[in-house]
Amino acid sequence: MANTATIYHNQRCSTSRTVLGLIRDAGIEPTVVKYLETPPSRDGLRKLLDDAGLKPSEAIRKKEAVFKELGLAEASEDELLEAMVDNPILIERPIVVTDKGTVLARPAAKVSDIL
Repeated sequence: MANTATIYHNQRCSTSRTVLGLIRDAGIEPTVVKYLETPPSRDGLRKLLDDAGLKPSEAIRKKEAVFKELGLAEASEDELLEAMVDNPILIERPIVVTDKGTVLARPAAKVSDIL
């Protein structure tokens, strides 16, 4: 069982709310980072993605209007990372970090891998 958890959370996202509930149901009161209000730095986001084994293209919200507005369909991984830093709404959520690892909890049940 993990001892601590941090969730990069968007309260308006039902998956994020579900994952937060799963963490609490496991007996852990996580640190909640409202990443739209306090987005990670470029290095911080790069570390989160690296720790989760993800490339920016695997953790970006392609259906967001800003993705299309910025013409990111053909962007490089570095360009996608920059876009995510500049527009945190593009960061797929929730990302959960525990002492057992880091995961993009989509679907929500993936969080159990690190609890």
